[in-house]
This record gives sequence, C-alpha cells and structure tokens, in this order.
Amino acid sequence: MKKTSVSICVYLWLIFFCFSISAQDFKTIHDGIEYAEMKRGTETEPIKINLLRLDLTKIRLDVVHAMDAAIGLETTSSMATRHGAFAAINAGFFRLDKSIFAGDAAGVLMINRKLLSETYGNRTALGIMQGGLGNTKEKNKPVVVIGHFTFYGSRVEFAQLTYSGSVVFGKSLNYEVTGINRQRKKDDTILFTPEFHHTSLTDEDGIEIIVRNAKVVQIIDKKGSNLIPSDGYILSASGKARDWVLQNVKIGERVERKLNIDTLGYENRRFFREYAEDIVGGVPQLIKNGKIEITWEQEKSSKSFVETRHPRTAVAKLKDGKFLMVTVDGRQKESVGMNLNELAALLLELGAVNAMNLDGGGSTTMFAGGKVVNNPSDKEGERKVSDAILVFPRKRN
Repeated sequence: MKKTSVSICVYLWLIFFCFSISAQDFKTIHDGIEYAEMKRGTETEPIKINLLRLDLTKIRLDVVHAMDAAIGLETTSSMATRHGAFAAINAGFFRLDKSIFAGDAAGVLMINRKLLSETYGNRTALGIMQGGLGNTKEKNKPVVVIGHFTFYGSRVEFAQLTYSGSVVFGKSLNYEVTGINRQRKKDDTILFTPEFHHTSLTDEDGIEIIVRNAKVVQIIDKKGSNLIPSDGYILSASGKARDWVLQNVKIGERVERKLNIDTLGYENRRFFREYAEDIVGGVPQLIKNGKIEITWEQEKSSKSFVETRHPRTAVAKLKDGKFLMVTVDGRQKESVGMNLNELAALLLELGAVNAMNLDGGGSTTMFAGGKVVNNPSDKEGERKVSDAILVFPRKRN
C-alpha cells in the first residue's frame, strides 16, 4: 500500500504550537452536541476552524441528498432546515457543472440502504448505522447488537470500498452494470432507480429495459429519457452493451439486480456489507488506527490536492467514541485553509482514531443552531452541493 510520508517531528511541533485545544474550548449547544471555534496559524497566515463534537448515544446522523433525489444541488443549510436538523456539514464530492446531471455524487452514496451511486477508485467512505431504543441498563439509551457485541447509539466506521454490479436475466444470463444513476456513456450499462429523476435523461443512442416487479416489461430502442417506474428501474445500455441486449434479452423474463459494495480489506467488512444504512464517500483517508496514513495515491487523488491549502471538511471517530465534524475556512485573508498533512495533524491532536477528508473548497459549510457558522469561500456565498451529513437530537420517551 502506498502511503504519504509525514515528518512526525515537524507536525508534532505544528500540533502543539498551533492546534492545542482544551476541553473548555468546547461549549454544549444541545444535549450530545458540543461546538468549538478555533483561530490558529500566524498573523500573516491565519486559520479559522469550526468543530462539532457529537455523542453518538444522544444524537442521530443521517446522510441526505439535495432535493431528496440522486441528482440536483441544494445548500447544506437548506437541506438541514428542510429536514429539521440541528447541525450539518457538507459531505461528498460531486459533479459541479450546469448540466442536468449536476449534483451526481462522484463516489459511493447510500441512503437508507438504497445505493444511489457506485464507488470510484477504491476511495474511503464513512458508514453510519443507527441504534434503536432497546431494553438496556440505561433507560431509553439506543442499542445496536451485532453478533456478540453491543453498541450503544449510532455506530460509524471508515473503509476503502469497492463496487461490483450485475443483472441476471432468467436463470443464468448475467451482464455487468457499470454505473448507477449517472450519465450514460458509450458502452455503458447504467441502472436508473426512481430516486434519480422521473426519466432516465438519456439520448437516443441506446436501448432501455424497463423492469417492474423484477420482470422485463418493455424494451425501448433508440429512444431516450424514458419514464422510470416507481416499482422498478431502467437498465440503459449503449454501444456494445446495446448490441448484447438486442441479442439476449426478452420481454417477460425475470431479472435480478446484484449491486454490491464491499471493503477493500477485511476490516469492517461485515459492517459495510450488512449493517451500514447510510454511506458517503470522501477522499482520501487521513488517519487509520490512530496514525496519520494519507492514502491519496491509492485513492487516485493528486499530490497538489494534498499539498495545497484549501478550505476543508473532514470527519473523524475519536478515542472516546465520539464523532467529530470539522470545517477549515480558506481562500480568504481571514483564513488561508489547510493542506491535508496539516488537517490530519489537527485531527490526530483532537483525538481521532480514524478520519477522512470530505469535499472542500467552496463547498465547505458547517451549520449549527439555525445558521451557517463558518465562512464559505465562494464570493456568491454558500455553495449548493450534492449531499450533507445531518445531526438530529435523539428523541427520548
């Protein structure tokens, strides 16, 4: 595995000189939700950092997509307000252009066990599982039981993920699904679910299989943008994939879709296979098992992305089991941003055991208590993004 080498001496000095934060810096703004604001760096290179520290036994985390669809854009504060969340940060990377596909997640996205976007480049992702209220020693405390282990409250884990997808026609006719809910390209086979849009938004250069209740009900050739059934999906193919469909698929056939997300290694494999309800991708991993391990090469990122100071958004699991959300303002005279080595060093000092970088730049936004608390860098103000991680206080009986 390729790793970024980090000069421990330099960054330990940086941590203790610039990034020391005490427990007193965090203020409780709601039961289970603590907030802190740090101003670090130097007079000529100031850095402004916003932190949310969350007790997972007292809050709920949900990943949501803009407009509650698989494409589209919406500000983080709008998503939080619309869903009634107390706090939020922007989340995954996405397609940012003026096309109808703007807001398409550029990596894995699963919401409520529905896979809306496949992984890319074995990149790191955050998985979230919610605890239900069970009969525990502490009344009304959420509990999750996995095998011989009991988890109180929500559980969060990190892993590098892979994707494999296929559809099986009849008893054994198998064909690869190259993507989910994204623009179809030459030789692609894309699966469009009802969460995507009311139509597939495709051109006429392909063929579309309409599936309802696990059965092929219609095959439409050379006509795009067909209606996606609410009780099924569309399998859209072009190029060589179209030729295969014409030769092999028949109306009335039974069809089974197999869309699988798995971990690159064995760590947390069962969690992501069976228990994660929401998954959102980032890039790259910053900390693993209490050590800085920035896997930017393995995750097909770039050296300049790692080494250049930008606004940043990150999440981390802490030693004490709490969950940390972080934004770093940048591209402005009040705050110059951080490179990923600096960000990883900060997270390590704050007690991170595992951590990853999320979408940053103009997307970086933190919402808490009804308002945006950081200073987004776009001159137009808060950027519309693809998805966000929302924080809700848990309801008590």
